[in-house]
Amino acid sequence: MNFVERHGLHSEAERAEVLRQIEAAGLGVLRLAFPDQHGILRGKTIMASEAAGALANGVTMTTTLLLKDTSHRTVFPVWSAGGALGEKAMEGAADALLIPDPTTFRILPWAPHSGWVLCDAYFPDGRPVPLGTRHLLRQQVSKAAELGFDFVTGLEVEFHLFRLVDPKLDPSDAGQPGTPPDVALLTQGYNYLTELRYDQIDSVLEILRREIQALGLPLRSMEVEYGPSQVEFTFGPQAGLASADAMVLFRSAVKQVARRHGYHATFMCRPRIPNVMSSGWHLHQSLVREGRNAFMGDGTLLSETARHYLGGLLHHARAAAAFSTPTINGYRRYRSHSLAPDRAIWGIDNRGVMVRALGAPGDAATRLENRVGEPAANPYLYLASQLAYGLEGIAARRDPGPPVDTPYETDAPLLPRSLAEAVAALEESAAARAAFGETFVSYFARLKRAEIARFEAEVSEWEHREYFELF
Repeated sequence: MNFVERHGLHSEAERAEVLRQIEAAGLGVLRLAFPDQHGILRGKTIMASEAAGALANGVTMTTTLLLKDTSHRTVFPVWSAGGALGEKAMEGAADALLIPDPTTFRILPWAPHSGWVLCDAYFPDGRPVPLGTRHLLRQQVSKAAELGFDFVTGLEVEFHLFRLVDPKLDPSDAGQPGTPPDVALLTQGYNYLTELRYDQIDSVLEILRREIQALGLPLRSMEVEYGPSQVEFTFGPQAGLASADAMVLFRSAVKQVARRHGYHATFMCRPRIPNVMSSGWHLHQSLVREGRNAFMGDGTLLSETARHYLGGLLHHARAAAAFSTPTINGYRRYRSHSLAPDRAIWGIDNRGVMVRALGAPGDAATRLENRVGEPAANPYLYLASQLAYGLEGIAARRDPGPPVDTPYETDAPLLPRSLAEAVAALEESAAARAAFGETFVSYFARLKRAEIARFEAEVSEWEHREYFELF
């Protein structure tokens, strides 16, 4: 009996279907992709002839990949007892198994010799690796299902798309991290949604559209955003893990396809390039019970379930920021009067609030749009935190208060002003520890504090300009 059968992970029919598609397409390789703690895809590429074994028994992956910050530096002592996290199975850089999820299989249209499949990490004894963020979202989706709810989300993602001028591949540019590439604008920006600006970048958007739709992702629109070289892609609603899976594939696909055609795509919130604007990731969300939108009000915009869910999002907004905005750079976006939120507040079709309620009484498309996230967020943690805090709000019957029309003037708890402030709020959140466990919250906080410490150790250009001549 193989590993997958022994632990009841996937059916033989699902695995057989993947093998059939690999053979029918004459694929040469299969990419096994694992979304790490930052939502970055890692993994291995195996020959197509090895696919049957990998689907049944997985492939090994060193557990040290789970201990790295965004510079790919290992920030936990690998050789200590318990692998620094009290887990015997992680001692000494031991291996975990990457087990493919057959339901996520794709053929990559820009590399048609390549199959692609998402994987989950398991210890050799069959336990899911508790640091796997896809597993954490699956737990929250299962919790919602036990309460009779399906979790439905839709993506609205802004990012920057530049022409690649110099990829910085001299040996001196290597490092952790390496030198960022030199880029040029595709448009000067500010002509928001104008057809002229769209047509200027139609050629590259058409390349992206073709490949994204060929992947089967539910792309709905492509728009020219406000800032220079800034665009927005939106996707149709999906249930469960599907939107998070779509987001990690979308980001990776866009970056790969853009690079192949001489462009650089970045989901960094606010690049350090003159005149550019911050990018956000707005997450549309609702709950469905027995095929009916549980957020849809009867005579009112929001149902009682929706209001309590919303109350949970607002009550826990400061702690949730560590997952929705997990980079130092993302906090450059929280500014008043900027079409981005700066406090935990809600309104009806108001783009200045943190959570925007959309729909109408009896409208089956009624939903909440949380505008707090950055496009670099780990999708599994972003979605899991929204669902966990929303369900807590339902259980505690939290009241979101009345909607507001003046979001930057109404008194409400301010969102964190820095990643350090958000991490502190996360560590203080009893709801976060109940949802994700003491080990994961402490682990995530330590990863983020390693990034903060490296940032604070650097002498910035601002400091040099401010003090070098004055003092």
